[in-house]
Amino acid sequence: MVTGVTLTGGKEVVGLWAGQGGEGAKFWMSVLTDLRNRGVKDVFFVVCDGLKGLPEVVANAWPQAIVQTCIVHLIRNTFHLASKRDWDALKRDVKPIFTAVNAEAARAALDELADKGGKRYAAVIRLWENAWTEFIPFLDYDLEIRKVICSTNAIESLNARYRRAVKARGHFPTEQAALKCLYLVTRSLDPTGTGRTRWAMRWKPALNAFAITFGDRFPAAETY
Repeated sequence: MVTGVTLTGGKEVVGLWAGQGGEGAKFWMSVLTDLRNRGVKDVFFVVCDGLKGLPEVVANAWPQAIVQTCIVHLIRNTFHLASKRDWDALKRDVKPIFTAVNAEAARAALDELADKGGKRYAAVIRLWENAWTEFIPFLDYDLEIRKVICSTNAIESLNARYRRAVKARGHFPTEQAALKCLYLVTRSLDPTGTGRTRWAMRWKPALNAFAITFGDRFPAAETY
């Protein structure tokens, strides 16, 4: 499932695809090609969490798109790799990394954590090192942009609803029947529109920041 946020701030489920047991580069290339062929001409950010093959093929669909890892998931995984008795200290040491003013400051904070933690935080350091290329784009942008691209929680919330719906039905006679079930779940979201209104208000500061940062790619107001 892929969700997107339009320039007007509208959240949309732009597609549902049935996988064939894997999510490699070939699968994601077919998904992105489908979205491009259906009219998604440009994308500022593609935010994902450890999806193998996706970062490698984004440039083929949208050459200027920036691949950004989910910061919230990165932080959660950090604590999963550390003993609970170290969480308070680790929280203080990790915060300067993802709140740094730029990539250089973040690198210095990570190096400081490595020096301080040694073998105790070896797995944590390796986690951040492996995610570094997709982590640092986040640091180049205004705080309002950081707020809206730091997490894939909107996708995770919808995935949870999908899982509940599938589990309640047990099995499906065809792939099409399963996709229809997920489609109906999608259509049932936010029936009163209050969630959409709340999000639209939060979106305004980010919209202004996007307009300034991506001015050469930002369409005139009357076109969106």
